[in-house]
Parts: sequence; structure tokens; C-alpha cells
Amino acid sequence: MKLKEIREENNKTQKDIANILKVARSSYGMWEQEQDFIPLNRLNDFSNYFNVSIDYILGLNNHKTYSNSKKEIDYNLLKKRLKDLRKNNHLTQEALSKNLNMTRSLISKYENGTNIILTSFLISYCQYFNVSADYLLGKIN
Repeated sequence: MKLKEIREENNKTQKDIANILKVARSSYGMWEQEQDFIPLNRLNDFSNYFNVSIDYILGLNNHKTYSNSKKEIDYNLLKKRLKDLRKNNHLTQEALSKNLNMTRSLISKYENGTNIILTSFLISYCQYFNVSADYLLGKIN
């Protein structure tokens, strides 16, 4: 992840970013050091604050920004895109769960929107299917 790189490019301290994201500095520090994953809503806030794509932050590609990017995550579109992505690749929830090393139940919860996808699993989906996180999250089309 490029949290530290982006923060330093903008001459901000960890404390500055923690205040912006309304979290403890220690929490932000753990995300920056990749000792823990930044929650999706905080990742989106970080993305919006610095006007950089989530894909760029996560190191999924080098597209720093996208034209016409939306500010908010579309959770209804996210669950639809997760399900469509799996089906378009002719995978059952069971097969995908084995490929991504997660439970079928969790995939079902992500696809039904009963659970918000964890950032770590979002990265796994993006890497496995070679798809943009910003696209899955409904920030771009």
C-alpha cells in the first residue's frame, strides 16, 4: 500500500492523517506499516482527501486518478459486481472460496451485502480477477 508515500508527498504527519480520518494515530500507523488493513470506509476517505484512486493506494495499478471518479462507495453496485464477476468467470461460490482461501459463507455475505467486504479480501478479488477496486466499489465505470 502507498499510504505512507502519499502522506509524505503531501507533507503530512501520521497525526495529521489520523485526525483527518478521525482515528487514533496508532491505528493509522498500523495501516501504514501494513500491520493491519485499513477499513474500506477509511480507505475511501483517504482516497478522497488526497484525490487519488483506491487502485493506486493499494498498489493494484499506477492510475493515480480516474476521470469522473465518484466520491462515495456504491455498496449496492459492489455486491452486484462481486456476484457478476464470479458468475461471468463461471465460478460457484464454493470454487471461488477455495481459490481465495475464504469461506463460501463469507462470499455469500459479500454478494448479498450482509457484510461489507474487508479491504484484504477486496485486494484478493482484484488480484485474482485482475479488476479495478475503484470499479468494484462503484467509484468508476
